[in-house]
Amino acid sequence: MAVHFKDVGRMGNAALQKREFEALSQFRYQLRRFMRFSEQVTRRSGITPLQYLLLLHIKGFPGRSWATVGELAERLQAQHHGVVALISRCETREWVTREQGRADRREVEVHLTAKGERMVSKMAKLHRDELLNLEGGFLLPRLQELQQE
Repeated sequence: MAVHFKDVGRMGNAALQKREFEALSQFRYQLRRFMRFSEQVTRRSGITPLQYLLLLHIKGFPGRSWATVGELAERLQAQHHGVVALISRCETREWVTREQGRADRREVEVHLTAKGERMVSKMAKLHRDELLNLEGGFLLPRLQELQQE
């Protein structure tokens, strides 16, 4: 069960207990280990972590094989203009193409090329394998359950 920000207000006033600190610490440790792995493996493969995330979010966008610039900005939690620059760098590497929006011609759709498909598939396999190999598995803290104990 994931903890959503809307739930934090209800929990926010209660003092944290030791087991909650332990759960949060373990989660951040696992997350950092995974992020460090990602930073290393992507750079060794000739792609930046952010470029990989862009390709992953295009490939993994729900219900279709492309995403708009705005959708990618949301997924990356980045400013629109920064995502446009990131897309341009990926376009230079021939990993993505831009197309005018089908439904709304003001939007820009970002699509993977065959080269981009190969890169994201390679990177995603490495990331999946690392997640499966993390010691103890990658566990999300169940903060609500911790508070009820």
